Amino acid sequence: MTQQIIGIVGLGLVGQAVAGRLRAAGQSTLGFDLRPEACEAFTASGGIAARSIRDVGAGAGVVLLAVFETRDVIDVLEGADGLLGPDHQVHTVIDCSTGDPDLLQVLAGRMRARGVELIEAPLSGSSQQIAAGEATLLLGGEADAIASCDALLAAIAQSRIVVGAAGMGARAKLATNLVLGLNRAALAEGMVFAETLGIGPERFLQLVLATPASSAAAEAKGPLMVRAEFTPQSRIRQHFKDVCLMLACANEAGLTLPLSAAHAQLMREAIAHGDGDLDNAAIVLQLRRGKSKD
Repeated sequence: MTQQIIGIVGLGLVGQAVAGRLRAAGQSTLGFDLRPEACEAFTASGGIAARSIRDVGAGAGVVLLAVFETRDVIDVLEGADGLLGPDHQVHTVIDCSTGDPDLLQVLAGRMRARGVELIEAPLSGSSQQIAAGEATLLLGGEADAIASCDALLAAIAQSRIVVGAAGMGARAKLATNLVLGLNRAALAEGMVFAETLGIGPERFLQLVLATPASSAAAEAKGPLMVRAEFTPQSRIRQHFKDVCLMLACANEAGLTLPLSAAHAQLMREAIAHGDGDLDNAAIVLQLRRGKSKD
């Protein structure tokens, strides 16, 4: 891969993890975040902090976005002080957020009309897995644009799946996240249920991992639930946003998602109790609150 400056807007868990992967591959990273502490952490890790989003656009041809939702993506790209200012150098934007498929599909058309390719690249995996190169990129966009960024994308993740045109990356991420989130919630519910039967969390996890009840979610989040270790690798409030998107997409299609609706309510209550910025494994705390109410 030719050495270049890669821009990154959004220096949270995902943005920092992706930046680390790129620097390990020999790339320079120019980043911006609204939070000064995030920019300071980025600089301490070897990145260059820009003064504004516009400065990122002026300094990098390829820019990755790791922001919260599609409204933020649109604001970064098309806002008054956005990435594509009069002196911008951007030709490719790689959106690593999980967003609204329909809005992203339309946005990709607007970007292409301005000479900028938009590649959807949501990552399936925690920030820890991203940092280790163990996440999976779900890619949506024009085939030639994705092919032109193959070396850069390979530096981020060994596993990459092209799922179709713009909008399909978000659709694939929402569908797979539905299963992942319910696996986590089912594990937490089973753990709390097992406790009422006299089976401790550590013993219960051993049973799950030794039986067909096992899953990648149990392997990754089970030990965190057992140890009550909830420093975020991915946050409850982020997954709640994703589940709300799932429900909205399903509603538009005339489909009911009863399990996801129950999951959304569980996370809504967890956020109300102040758990929104904890790791997704902390959903077990809300289920324990339900136990105490009984």
